[in-house]
Parts: sequence; structure tokens; C-alpha cells
Amino acid sequence: MEDNVWRPTHLTSEQMEERRLVAATLLRQGRLSQADIARHVGVSRASVCRWAATLAQEGPRGLEARPIPGPSPRLDEKAWARLGRLLDRGAVAAGFATERWTLGRIAAVIEREFGVHYHPRYLERPLKAHGFSVQRPATRARERDELVIAVWPKRDWVALKKRPSASTARFFSGTRPATASGSGRARPGRDAG
Repeated sequence: MEDNVWRPTHLTSEQMEERRLVAATLLRQGRLSQADIARHVGVSRASVCRWAATLAQEGPRGLEARPIPGPSPRLDEKAWARLGRLLDRGAVAAGFATERWTLGRIAAVIEREFGVHYHPRYLERPLKAHGFSVQRPATRARERDELVIAVWPKRDWVALKKRPSASTARFFSGTRPATASGSGRARPGRDAG
């Protein structure tokens, strides 16, 4: 085989399995050395040596592709839409004591409803990516009276906004009254007293 043959830089797991099985076939035929097989399939001699040991211990099944271990599967778009409907119903409807949604509570609902574990600390990013936003409750005094607040602009603010009388009109702009010299402020470098 020629040395200047193009080889892809990234292979799928099926392509890597096929390469291992070709090497296994060549190893069983016994016509080529491990170094020649390594050059033929485009891998290191150590890989062919490792494959030969696996072939001797487990047979060709040991060279088959294995699933890649990784995190558990996450939610698909349909599940995110369902989660949105669950959150819209409220935290009390989901079995919590108050209506406040926290990342811990949302993670518990996801695990209970979908069987997918999210750590609360890492749940904010996927929530934002799927259109959810942080909702902070408004802090309001218990004594707050909405009716009084609604009437205030019409009744009290109108009275406060009326024009000032003539005696206070000159002070309304925020300037100080004029001094005896008529300028309203002392001249720099002169004695004000």
C-alpha cells in the first residue's frame, strides 16, 4: 500500500471498528507482520499489538465498537415543552409547599417526571437555552393597599402639582435669593462679610 494515501483525521466508531476487524483478519492470516499491518491500516504498531492481544483473549467480538460512556441522555424539545407546562401550573401543583420555583425544585421535577438528573447548579444554562428566564418575586409590604395606591395619583398628586404661590415663585427654580449686592453669590477674591 502506498504511504501517500489520504486518511481522514476523524473516524466514526463504525469506521474504527471496521479498521480493527480488517487488522484482525490480516493477523489471523499470518502473512504480514504487526508492523506491516499497522502501516496497512494506518495505525501505530502498539495498537495492532493491543488488538492482537484482545483478539487472542476475546476473539473478534472484543474488537467491536462499544457504546461511548457519557452523561445520561438529556431532555428533547418535546420534554422541554412539557416541562414548561408543568412549571406554568405552579410549584404547589407539583407538590411543593410554596409557589416559589427554585433550581433545586425544578431539578426534582425533571428527575421525577423524566428520569433525567440535573444538578441544580448546572440547570440554569439549559433552562435559559430553552427560553426560560429567572423570575424573582416582587417584595411588597404586607400592609400595601392597592386601592389607596391607585387613587393617590388622582387625588394627592394633583394637589401637590399645583403651581406655587407668588411669594414662593422666585425660589421654585432652585436658586438662592439674591444678596444685597444683587448677584446672589459672593465675588471670588473679595471678602463676603
